[in-house]
Amino acid sequence: MGNIKLGISLYSFTDEYIKGKFTLEDCIRTAAEYGAEGFELVGTQMLPSYPYASDKVLNEFKAMTDHYGIEFVSYGANADRGVRSDRDLTEDELLQSAIIDLKTANKLGCKIMRAQYLLSPTAFGKLAPYAESYGIKVGVELHNPETPSSPNIQKYVEVIEKTGSKYLGIVTDFGTFATRPNKPHWDEALANGAPLELLEMAAQLRYDGVSREEARQRLIEAGANGPVMGALQGMYGFVTFYNEPDLEGLKKIMPYNIHFHGKFHYIDENLEEASIPYQDILPIIQNSDFDGYIVSEYEDHLSGRAEVMTKRHLEMQRKILGL
Repeated sequence: MGNIKLGISLYSFTDEYIKGKFTLEDCIRTAAEYGAEGFELVGTQMLPSYPYASDKVLNEFKAMTDHYGIEFVSYGANADRGVRSDRDLTEDELLQSAIIDLKTANKLGCKIMRAQYLLSPTAFGKLAPYAESYGIKVGVELHNPETPSSPNIQKYVEVIEKTGSKYLGIVTDFGTFATRPNKPHWDEALANGAPLELLEMAAQLRYDGVSREEARQRLIEAGANGPVMGALQGMYGFVTFYNEPDLEGLKKIMPYNIHFHGKFHYIDENLEEASIPYQDILPIIQNSDFDGYIVSEYEDHLSGRAEVMTKRHLEMQRKILGL
């Protein structure tokens, strides 16, 4: 049986933080009040001295985590190849950036670092000795529209197996297992004038595996307006969905999962996620040897519902896991 701990990604409170409703301390305090055992922070968003951890920032984090009794468990690093205006960063430059992120995660006391798959499999493999030196497990994020079995993710699996390093792994985002259209996007499209029958047509085209180009053409011929086409874009991108989510693929890569992003967009009053089958995902993790965190990651920031939704998300997971 797994040893699952529940945490919160402070990214869940993006809108509250950006608009000044929450300070960084408010984000940490709220996570602790909701019963989270730990939290994750995205460096580019909430680390005041990014990409480094200054002594001042380090002392502030220590004071807050000690005071609220919560662990700083994961550092969200970014692979940003577009930081220069004249050219993209090279593979070696992205590797050097990831090494700086490792140093920062180590200084902050984290044991997990999320990497993004703009860091190539080759560069990811080269990161192994640095991760081992700093004592940080680095997981490349498995995020929609990728799935556990997709060729891109399997390249990272091959690197993990080839290096044999216990410090390289995968951070799976639950959004990759969605089985229904994203509810907030669907509701927004309807509110903006999308005809229901054309939205349903778009969803069916996605379920049927029709290519994005063909789906666009068929919807245009059917008279689809802007809101419908905008919703379609998401259905083939970061909020895509499947008739049969790749749960068998998840089982196969469980030995490599070091951390999970519990993605969610809408939890109803009955504690059910509108698009993602948590009741199918969580038992797979619970019945494995996984020992680590699932951090709640809310992504309907402009709704103003982050607090209530994040609280419901933790309650939903505890209910399913019997915690």
